[in-house]
Amino acid sequence: MWILSFLPDSAIHIMFVAGILGVIAGFVLGIIPLIGRYQLPIQVISIVVLTFAVFLEGGIADNNAWLAKVHEQEAKVAESQVESAKTNTKIVTRIVTKNQVIKEAGDTVVQYIDREVKVFDNECKIPGAAITSHDAAAQGKTIEQALKPDSVVNTDQHDQLTKPPEKKSWRDYLPK
Repeated sequence: MWILSFLPDSAIHIMFVAGILGVIAGFVLGIIPLIGRYQLPIQVISIVVLTFAVFLEGGIADNNAWLAKVHEQEAKVAESQVESAKTNTKIVTRIVTKNQVIKEAGDTVVQYIDREVKVFDNECKIPGAAITSHDAAAQGKTIEQALKPDSVVNTDQHDQLTKPPEKKSWRDYLPK
């Protein structure tokens, strides 16, 4: 109600008390002869003021009930934000840990490949161990999981493809 924003609560309480006192005074003043002729206007005005004050008191009570609900929901939102922050911290910790494990596994694979490639560097062939470790890294496995004692890597076809073709002379391309 817009009037509640203009009037303080104490003014509405004072109107309520004044309305009750006016109604009581309207009935009591009828006994006094000189003031008795103002009894009816005092009663009517007091009843109107009392009715309006009761209406505003109800508005205040309703407003206070809604404010209590708002404060309750704000408290729940604050609790939810705290829980959300804790959950976010757990998630970030898990992601950082997982990324660290992946990086360490990748570093291990890189070190292994660098060590194995130095052996075959003069021949310019890609060793089977490098292919296996590369495949293991792509599958998210460690080198120990990829290199089993019974695993055999067949690189014959790959090695044939890496050999340069025989050089032909320009005469070979002439029609015969």
